[in-house]
Amino acid sequence: QLQASGGGLEPAGGSLRLSCTASGQTTSIHYMGWFRQAPGKEREFVATIWWRGSSTYYSDSAKGRFIVSKDKAKNTVYLQMDNLKPEDTAVYYCASSSVSWVSVKPNRYNYWGQGTQVTVSS
Repeated sequence: QLQASGGGLEPAGGSLRLSCTASGQTTSIHYMGWFRQAPGKEREFVATIWWRGSSTYYSDSAKGRFIVSKDKAKNTVYLQMDNLKPEDTAVYYCASSSVSWVSVKPNRYNYWGQGTQVTVSS
């Protein structure tokens, strides 16, 4: 089970940090990812981190502004979002993948959090 939190309303240029805590069985996790879905759009990849190492991967829109990190002792993954833009407005979801190779496709992720709303005003 994944529990996401940390969304909110920020002006353009602001920052937010999202958190996602995993409970229950975590030994099968290989990657923890963040996705987002804006109204009327498909769910899109934002970032992912290798649960068993330090490798991270970002979408082009996230590179240079967002940082994904983890605290395995807390079973928690974070998404630090800086220099927010109105186009970052979406519901953000965390997800876990038991697939051993990195993927940006939502269907490679087994479990999903409930989503947290991020709204960036212009």
